[in-house]
Amino acid sequence: MTVSETSFNSYDDALEAAKAVQARADRLIVIGMGFLGTMVFGLIGLPFFLRGVFILRKAERDGLAVRPTMMTFVGALVLIDGFMNTLGWMIDTFAHHSLIIRVFEMGWSLLLDNGYAWNFNNMWFGGAAAPGEKAWEIACTFVLFPIRVVAAWGFLKGKRWGLQWLIMSCWMGVFVWVGYLWNLTTFWEMRLVDIAAPVWGWWLYDIWYITPFVILPYLYTINKEMFTSD
Repeated sequence: MTVSETSFNSYDDALEAAKAVQARADRLIVIGMGFLGTMVFGLIGLPFFLRGVFILRKAERDGLAVRPTMMTFVGALVLIDGFMNTLGWMIDTFAHHSLIIRVFEMGWSLLLDNGYAWNFNNMWFGGAAAPGEKAWEIACTFVLFPIRVVAAWGFLKGKRWGLQWLIMSCWMGVFVWVGYLWNLTTFWEMRLVDIAAPVWGWWLYDIWYITPFVILPYLYTINKEMFTSD
């Protein structure tokens, strides 16, 4: 039954119905992004995400005051970016002695970045020992990526602080993108030699990290009055 076929006792009742539908869809979206962020369980998460988007699209067609689809896409994109990158570098920071991680990182080194094999687990902090790599891992997994996850959730919930922190974290992402690539380029003779996919392979992988550049222009066009200040 569509909204046009449903009568509400008041405008507040219609808003409550919209909030209920959006909360249900958001739960599915966050569950889906969480699974997708693990990479290994990505196929499990995709149906949850698509179901959540379908619920919001249907509610929008029915006339309910739900979040625009573009906002959902942007928030979900930042969520999966934060989840995926937190997991990826966190396992190198804390699980570098496990067999599965050692196998994975050696494979990654042979494919895209020889810096992960260089002195692996030979330094006092363990894991990847390429110059500058561990510093970027700590800075991003304990500061940038958690900020992006929380900001994306606040953004999806229509909080003004979520929009503000999403803008700030995107600028932080621009800084990290430029700094990390320059650090990688500085030591290219160690990191990008004797691997299956050298410079071109790294660009195929790293191009997806330009999301801050893509999202920032959109964030500056959003009407801030759409977001609540609580």
